[in-house]
Amino acid sequence: MSSFEYLLSDINNINGIGTKTAKLFRKKNINTVFDLLWTLPRDFVDRSELVKINELHVGKVQTITVNVKKYNFPRIRNLPNRVLCDDDTGTLECIFFNSYEGYIKKILPANSKVTISGKIGYYKNRYQIINPTHISSNTNSIKKIFSSYSLTDGLKEKKYNNIINKVLKNIPDLNEWLSKEVLKNFNYITWKNSVLELHDPKNVKKKGDFLNRLIFDEIMSTFLINSKVRKSIKKIKKNKKIFDSRPFDIIKKKINFSLTKDQLDAMSQINKDLKSNQKMFRLLQGDVGSGKTIVALISSLNVIYSGFQVCLMAPTEILANQHFNLAKKLFNKNINIKLLTSKTERIEKKEILNDLINNNINMLVGTHSLFQEKIKYKNLGLIIIDEQHKFGVKQRKKLSDKGGNNCDVLVMSATPIPRTMIMTIFGDMDTSIIKNKPKNRKEIKTYSKIETKINEVVAFVAKQIEKGNQVFWVCPLIEESKKIDHQSSVKRYENLKKTFKNKIGLLHGSLNKEEKNKILLDFLNKKIDILVSTTVIEVGIDFPNANIIIIENANKFGLSQLHQLRGRVGRGDKESCCILLFKKNLSENAKKRINILKNSNDGFKISEEDMKLRGYGDLLGFKQSGLQSFRLADPVLNEDLFLLAEKEIKRIETENQNLDKYIPLLKMYDRADIINDLV
Repeated sequence: MSSFEYLLSDINNINGIGTKTAKLFRKKNINTVFDLLWTLPRDFVDRSELVKINELHVGKVQTITVNVKKYNFPRIRNLPNRVLCDDDTGTLECIFFNSYEGYIKKILPANSKVTISGKIGYYKNRYQIINPTHISSNTNSIKKIFSSYSLTDGLKEKKYNNIINKVLKNIPDLNEWLSKEVLKNFNYITWKNSVLELHDPKNVKKKGDFLNRLIFDEIMSTFLINSKVRKSIKKIKKNKKIFDSRPFDIIKKKINFSLTKDQLDAMSQINKDLKSNQKMFRLLQGDVGSGKTIVALISSLNVIYSGFQVCLMAPTEILANQHFNLAKKLFNKNINIKLLTSKTERIEKKEILNDLINNNINMLVGTHSLFQEKIKYKNLGLIIIDEQHKFGVKQRKKLSDKGGNNCDVLVMSATPIPRTMIMTIFGDMDTSIIKNKPKNRKEIKTYSKIETKINEVVAFVAKQIEKGNQVFWVCPLIEESKKIDHQSSVKRYENLKKTFKNKIGLLHGSLNKEEKNKILLDFLNKKIDILVSTTVIEVGIDFPNANIIIIENANKFGLSQLHQLRGRVGRGDKESCCILLFKKNLSENAKKRINILKNSNDGFKISEEDMKLRGYGDLLGFKQSGLQSFRLADPVLNEDLFLLAEKEIKRIETENQNLDKYIPLLKMYDRADIINDLV
């Protein structure tokens, strides 16, 4: 067994771990030596100070020297065994569950003096220790300071520490994979010494170079995957797409606004990729309402005029319909565009599949069904994936492979993600960012109101409807919760219906797909004026006539989510506003979030602030498929290490380094199998 393979070996191979103990470890998802090492100490216990019984503190782990006075071994099953002890200041009871009389008498001989350590309790006017963790006649034999771990039921602290210590003694010296320049940042601490330091009780409450070294390793393991994918894609040679300015001119005549500089720059970057002989793998990121779709459609038309097919995949049928209708509106009539969703009739679907393979369809718009095994493309040249931020590196690569070598990939996301997260989540892709919104888009004015003034809000909504406007009304929950004091969408719908009658609809996640689509279409076609909804309206859907959004219990949402919700309005040329309803007695953190949103419409700035306030996990609300979440790294707290890792990856790529020396790192972080799957 090689040195690093010991770290990947099963816990059953550790001396002292039998079948029963291994089962307890596996309950905590500890299956390998590495998993055990990565179950970090949560605290430390200090047994260095001996105290008297009258100095004991309930709930604290303490060490005392006592005299063994009296046994109490009840003959009734399941009752604990008790041993009365004392010193010159008082009495204490040691209580044992699941311990035999003979064993207790052996470790606590009658009339002997022993040193005991454990968590102090108090019951019926007497101090007690239940199942003492350490008992010895020699005070010096009790470990003074040691790390404390989160234990699973049935696993004793003493045994856990003994196992951890055995593993720590056997940690191998691994060949260094980091460069001297990077090691200098961490005072040349090795991986092995970093792990040893991390488990040292004196370091539990502090961070040092050893921790930063391990955090950096974790970041690098992810960046190496992205680099490997990028490298494998760059090797693919494709036929260049050759086109002229016609598509841009065609669309420019049909839109009532000029493209922003960001849109033009993004289009230029995409077109450069399309014209090259290397496969495009690009993320088009833009804030809500920034005009990503227009850029994608112009690029699509370029690809079509080059003789290739395009498919555009949206997350919902309603959004797929919107993309289809917009493309039909903007493209010339000679461009054959088809829509494929679950609602497509069987006969029509059969015709589409036949036309697709015979190259009679230029562009296919739809949902996930576009990539079913039975759907074959004759000459697919571009895949556009809209709002698929739940797609990880694995899924993106599979979609790319399905399209063949000549097929470029463009992924769109309206979730503004800070740079450190882009490097991690979309590091396998080149990135184009659209920050500025088209000039015809008016800024959404944001207000906050205490919920006791709900009648004023209802009166305001009534006036807006009279003017021909439409309103979103968002609530966190479907039904009333006794535990969480949020206004439910159902209750709000029922209350508002008394005022607005048949002008109001209800949308939530418990409805089936057909019901959701009907309500959304009714709202789009102005059959209803108010749509009471949960957060299912958050992503992608464009309702140009909706210019008012009310968000209840706004303080319960994250900043990024509030911004996404707010972005459902302001898509037309009307003045738009967002009203944040909140309860009184807001926390300071909630006040900060509401004020940030009121003072900014910049999604990127908002997402940065959201990360600072809530952490990256809450911001994204998803895991990369195929990749585990970070165990140590935090893109907010460790931004400098992410930037250092980016610099190091660029150096590795420039020097065209062989990745063999990084294999131990990739294997330890479960990345090696992912790479094998991808390339």
